[in-house]
Amino acid sequence: MADTKTFAAHGVWALVAITAVTAQGPRGVRRSDPVDPGLVRAQIEAVVADVGVDAAKTGMLASGLVVATVADALPDVPLVVDPVMVSTTGAELLDGPGVRMLRDRLLPRAWLVTPNLAEAGALTGLRVEDRRRMEAAARALVAAGSRAALVTGGHLEGDVVADCLVIGDAEAQWLETPRLVGGGSHGTGCVLSAAVAARLAMGEDLEAACRRAVQFVRAAIAAGGPAGVSPG
Repeated sequence: MADTKTFAAHGVWALVAITAVTAQGPRGVRRSDPVDPGLVRAQIEAVVADVGVDAAKTGMLASGLVVATVADALPDVPLVVDPVMVSTTGAELLDGPGVRMLRDRLLPRAWLVTPNLAEAGALTGLRVEDRRRMEAAARALVAAGSRAALVTGGHLEGDVVADCLVIGDAEAQWLETPRLVGGGSHGTGCVLSAAVAARLAMGEDLEAACRRAVQFVRAAIAAGGPAGVSPG
């Protein structure tokens, strides 16, 4: 739901392939079950054949089989990978084979990967606990094949939320916004990655898309509490 609302807010049309079914509310995920990989493939192929795709993003994929299916079925378009592995509320949302498959199969196709601190650590093996390690994780993800990495720092303490953007071998950029006291955070990772994908679909360059997506998330939290109800 957070993804589709974000796409609508950017004036682009959301075409969805459901990869998992969850039981969740504003406070977090209670249960999740993956969709049959064959059905996931059929959904993607139907959308690509009947409508076409300008950009894509992945979210919760749940299992290694689903990750592999998505990697095989996605068209060659700008791809944002939101590695939904650990929710904001601490629920594990991707199995061990899925983590390895995401790293080996999806990252080499990604224009951008957008992990939170826990997800960046799971993908790189680093303890991502401060800005220095955020940058190290972002560079490791680029070395693993993604064109760029945006490691989100909302879980670090402080009055400023700082996200680390690394594009290729360029110098790291810190996208900083004042922290909103009392703002909801369940779904912000999904909203961020969806906003980047929407802007890439409209032809924006990657850096501009990331900067504007960060501001969009902040505005969404300021306007109405949680940015969305979503596993991210």
